[in-house]
Amino acid sequence: MPAGLEVADVFRRHGDTYRRAHDGHLGRIERRVMSAIELCRTAALGGHTEACAECGLVRCAYNSCRNRHCPKCQGAARAEWLAARQAELLPVPYFHVVFTLPAAAAEIAFQNKEMVYAILFRTAAEVLRTIAADPKHLGAEIGLVAVLHTWGQTLQHHPHVHCVVPGGGLSLDGTRWVACRPGFFLPVRVLSRLFRRLFLAALDAAFAAGQLGFFGELAELAEPAAFARQLNNLRRLKWVVYAKPPFGGPEQVLTYLGRYTHRVAIANSRLVSVTNDHVAFRWKDYRHNGRARVMTLAADEFIRRFLLHTLPDGFHRIRHYGFQANRHRDAKLALCRRLLGTPATDAPADAVEDGASLQASRLCPCCGGAMMVTGILPPLMPQRPRFWDDSS
Repeated sequence: MPAGLEVADVFRRHGDTYRRAHDGHLGRIERRVMSAIELCRTAALGGHTEACAECGLVRCAYNSCRNRHCPKCQGAARAEWLAARQAELLPVPYFHVVFTLPAAAAEIAFQNKEMVYAILFRTAAEVLRTIAADPKHLGAEIGLVAVLHTWGQTLQHHPHVHCVVPGGGLSLDGTRWVACRPGFFLPVRVLSRLFRRLFLAALDAAFAAGQLGFFGELAELAEPAAFARQLNNLRRLKWVVYAKPPFGGPEQVLTYLGRYTHRVAIANSRLVSVTNDHVAFRWKDYRHNGRARVMTLAADEFIRRFLLHTLPDGFHRIRHYGFQANRHRDAKLALCRRLLGTPATDAPADAVEDGASLQASRLCPCCGGAMMVTGILPPLMPQRPRFWDDSS
């Protein structure tokens, strides 16, 4: 791969052409994401000069765009988020459960991102909490962290929620810790059926309340009869809920969360080439045991697929539920630790890996000495861009 190849190179090379070709229906959020990635860590955003105290190397360091869709701007946000999660891990097995929308529901979600993604979050959490609270299964109040991803390996729209769940929970009277069976959390068939029922009920309620809109190929779904037929079709499908094997320990949980929570649709490291016409990137073919392949797309199609995954302003793609919900997390986790007989402990060393790598970026690339700020570079743009701090 050519050194330093980035998604920003695609936008800088082909972005203006894409804007002109799609001017009539390119949205404000998509335009802002494109601009943010194009300008990230360039003189347009300003920055500072710095010099090595040991060898005298001088370099310019330009500001980041801080947009949550930018592949270069997730390191600091990830390190900060992981630092806040370090003290929340419990000394129990953790499980990974994935809730995926079928294609017909995903089409509705794409045209109603804020509403349907919120329903996806809410129903996935409700399914896990409801089945876990059932005495026939676990009989406990659980907690979980849920992360929304909207892409597959080839950048097509594929909305799904990753849930990381401790293997057990508080008894319903709050007097003891209830552990799940070794290596088994909850039955996926039961989770799948309840997920389908609750999601479609919530979708139907949103339609009845006038909270869904349809256009293009889905325009006919605005008619109640057509929408009802689509719901009936979705009820006949098997909905996928996938439970992965439990993590090996808290260290693996943090490593996993660090990879998934602040991921964007494609990392710069997956790019293979950018030409005048095409973009090539690596992807894993999970239908053939994760075999590595290279896909080549027209530049216009690559940008279109990347922009499928922009999120509405202020939409939170990481959410906490159950005893990990924000409003009572500290008190509930303290109770969990007391019932488990373990005090709060420092996080494993791996948890601060991102912070350590950020510190390394402030060292001289030649001799390893400390880089000291020597001057400020004002931005070339007349005012602070609106895409700044788009990281909700």
